[in-house]
Amino acid sequence: MAAHEQASEERPSAPRRDDVDAVTRAVLTASRLLVAVSARSLAAFEDRVTLPQFRLLVVLATHGDAKLVSLAERLGVNPSTAMRMLDRLIVAGLAERQVNPANRRETALRVTPEGLQLVEDVTAGRRREIASIVERLAPEQRSALIEALTAFTAAGGEPAVSGGGADAYPLGWVPDLPAAQNG
Repeated sequence: MAAHEQASEERPSAPRRDDVDAVTRAVLTASRLLVAVSARSLAAFEDRVTLPQFRLLVVLATHGDAKLVSLAERLGVNPSTAMRMLDRLIVAGLAERQVNPANRRETALRVTPEGLQLVEDVTAGRRREIASIVERLAPEQRSALIEALTAFTAAGGEPAVSGGGADAYPLGWVPDLPAAQNG
């Protein structure tokens, strides 16, 4: 092998623009699939809850009781919007308000057991469908996918999801994630 060929193989090359474009297209295509899986998992419950309402339930299920202002901040919406969503969830029996006995002017918002069950059912459906897709990949493709997606989510500032429990359904709509840094 010529010396210049060996040197070019040993040096890591800077990402080429066409590599970035190809990866971007692949991620966009995969995201379409993941959005479709998420939509199908929620479709069975669409008579009870909309996607924005489901997001609210996930935030309450993940973070526990909350005040209206902090709930709205986590969702990235105005408090009045969060209150309207919450009112509908309360009527449906999926969320509730509790007056703080120590300070009667404070109200804690929480997911009900029925709301938590809905979050778990939707999440389980999504997990089953994703698992059936992943099972179609060869073992080496699965390993490569783990490595690539772990790097991708870390680069985007998304926290890792553990094997189960409340951590199994964060949806990534966290407005206070660190912004991408240059350089």
